[in-house]
Amino acid sequence: MAVEPLTSGASGRINALFSLRALRSLLLVLNAVVLMLLLPLRGTIRASVMGSGEKVGREEKQESRRKGSSSSSAVVRVPVAMLPRRSAAVIVDQEAAARRSLAIQRVVQDDDHETVREFSLFTGARGDTLFIQSWTSVSVVVRGVVVLLHGLNEHSGRYGDFAKRLNANGFKVYGMDWIGHGGSDGLHGYVHCLDYAVTDMKMFLEKVLAENPGVPCFCFGHSTGGAIVLKAVLDPKVEAKVSGIITTSPAVGVQPSSSIFVVLAPVVSFLLPRYQVSVSNKKGLPVSRDPEALVAKYSDPLVYTGPLRVRTGYEILRITSYLQQNMNRLRVPLFVLHGMDDTVTDPQASKKLYEEAASTDKTIKLFEELLHDLLFEPERETIMDDIIQWLNCRV
Repeated sequence: MAVEPLTSGASGRINALFSLRALRSLLLVLNAVVLMLLLPLRGTIRASVMGSGEKVGREEKQESRRKGSSSSSAVVRVPVAMLPRRSAAVIVDQEAAARRSLAIQRVVQDDDHETVREFSLFTGARGDTLFIQSWTSVSVVVRGVVVLLHGLNEHSGRYGDFAKRLNANGFKVYGMDWIGHGGSDGLHGYVHCLDYAVTDMKMFLEKVLAENPGVPCFCFGHSTGGAIVLKAVLDPKVEAKVSGIITTSPAVGVQPSSSIFVVLAPVVSFLLPRYQVSVSNKKGLPVSRDPEALVAKYSDPLVYTGPLRVRTGYEILRITSYLQQNMNRLRVPLFVLHGMDDTVTDPQASKKLYEEAASTDKTIKLFEELLHDLLFEPERETIMDDIIQWLNCRV
């Protein structure tokens, strides 16, 4: 069965976003400038309308007094310009609440008798409500904990099978849906600043450590989630508390098709941060060789399948650029896994990460013919076994 995914992940869509075909979208900048110039005029028009309304109100009041109206109720006329509108923020909040309800429902309906699955809501650094879930074995003693960060456009609930395999080997798992994803607040699939997700992860990590004192803590990140984990552990305070990190297909190497867009990206993302580039959604790159896994992913309402937004694309470029310049500062135990046929993130960048990391305990495994979503490939059991073996050697 041939399946064409609606979205590809990170770098494949970045290339589309900043391709030559996307030049036409830059014309929208002109529209933005025009709108900015019209803002003062809009305020003048609104004030004029409100003034007219007040004049009409005074005339009606004087007429009512002359007639000596016996009615005790006053008629209030509100100018059209003052009528409340359903704001975009309200719509975003309602959509986030609907996603959160679905995420909670899935946790509650998980009737696995070997694992206790729970959810909670966590307040991030900027007051955003983030959806958290955990998996704990019913019978196996906890030897370590794993904090899991999903990739771009997906959510932590997709890693339930992986979490339960870790449970069976003595590892409690915590998953956080970062801002704009899964059951957390924010416009679906939109990331205004990936540093927000990095800060939220650090705060969540503190919570996990407080709940599990004296237990080794590891971090797992896939794709852009891997980039978030890597940047977080570059903080010496976080580095001192983490026993190791595992990253699959990390987003540490993303390059647009033309260097000119590296210069244009900050400007466009500032003027039109939420603009969606339709070309980035066409002919999505395959992320797994398992057709059923693709159908499950792209039919999941908690997975964002729309076009990549400009600001999100720029943020991915920004965090990968930072990691490229700071790989040699990484000192925690490191395990990198990547498919050599991955067309979303660059396996050669993972090689560079492994080679330049200052960690004395570092391992890399590259898999021929495997694609981006390693834990959803037909060889997923082998991938999980490799990760569990690596963890077992460090607890």
